[in-house]
Amino acid sequence: MAWLLAKGDHIIYIPGTRSITHFKEIIEGTKILLNKELINDIEKILPIGWAHGERYSSLQWIGPEKYC
Repeated sequence: MAWLLAKGDHIIYIPGTRSITHFKEIIEGTKILLNKELINDIEKILPIGWAHGERYSSLQWIGPEKYC
């Protein structure tokens, strides 16, 4: 969350969770301020685009959700 917020005011984040614990973690993430050095370190470890592709494997798609 901190990285996302550090990317600029033009980004609107929509946290998604079903867990109160995870929601609290998201809120805590909004309190962290990252400097340019930390942002660069994060982007070296997890470059933009590293998480791409389908959300689920073909074995996990067991219903019409894939076509929605």
